[in-house]
Amino acid sequence: MTDHVIRLNGVSKRFGSLTAVDDVTVDVPAGRCFAWLGPNGCGKTTLIRMMLGLARSNAGTIEVCGYNVPAQTADALANVGGIVEEPRFYPYLTGRANLQVWAKHYGPEAAARIDHCLDRVGLIERADDTVKTYSLGMRQRLGVARALLNDPKLLILDEPTNGLDPAGLAEFRDLIREFVDEGRSVFISSHILGEVQKMADDVAIIQHGKMVAFGSVDELVNAGKQKIYARTSDAETAAKHIDGSPGIGLVTADEHGGLTIEVEQVSDDLLKFVGKALYDNNLPVFSLYPIHETLEQRFLDLTDGEVSL
Repeated sequence: MTDHVIRLNGVSKRFGSLTAVDDVTVDVPAGRCFAWLGPNGCGKTTLIRMMLGLARSNAGTIEVCGYNVPAQTADALANVGGIVEEPRFYPYLTGRANLQVWAKHYGPEAAARIDHCLDRVGLIERADDTVKTYSLGMRQRLGVARALLNDPKLLILDEPTNGLDPAGLAEFRDLIREFVDEGRSVFISSHILGEVQKMADDVAIIQHGKMVAFGSVDELVNAGKQKIYARTSDAETAAKHIDGSPGIGLVTADEHGGLTIEVEQVSDDLLKFVGKALYDNNLPVFSLYPIHETLEQRFLDLTDGEVSL
């Protein structure tokens, strides 16, 4: 294994006149959770299918776990567990029996891991129920269990949180972080940006097949709009004492004493400055704190407000 578990170089995919993936180049670091985000139709699933050898690119090169895809797909997939779109199972077989069928592709070691995999995703108590009785969220978790059968170094999961309730989302987020702590790499696409911000280390944002942003979650969020919020007894008077100061942008007061202050970069010095400006002018400080954009807000900024994920 190298420092990068996936390498994409100039990868493009066309369907007739439609370019689904457009010259994507990115190195995905090993031992981290990497999230792939973009509106519906932006090429997320197409790219995942190419990485798994299920579709071929029209241009560029793909390496997964150090192997070229498609030339060395079998060697690459020996290190990978994956879900593409909604996982499919035999509905009249139990969860355990479905995994037994799949384990035959890998051998006796995979069969011996079935109960462990079911336990990891919280399905051991429902393992002997037929899959037709499973909810969508349970089928998603069974898909993750199936992806773990070959003890992969890399998990590639396409929208694995579909159908999970809030408690299930929290459990899944913890599970992903456990995988990373174990030394696995996780490549995930998801439309639940609040959860992605909590579970992912790195993010790429895709629009119209092109990668428009890439970096750590902290880097992307901190590169967004930054503000300071203060609440006092007279916001309009407070705004007059703060507006035009170095490092301060637009200052907006509301009728409830709230003051929203756009800044170049939130810092302790600016927070102290705002607090002191209020104090020096006999204005009480009821609240004072920084506001950073969320990953969802950054996504909307970078994709011009496209919200269909």
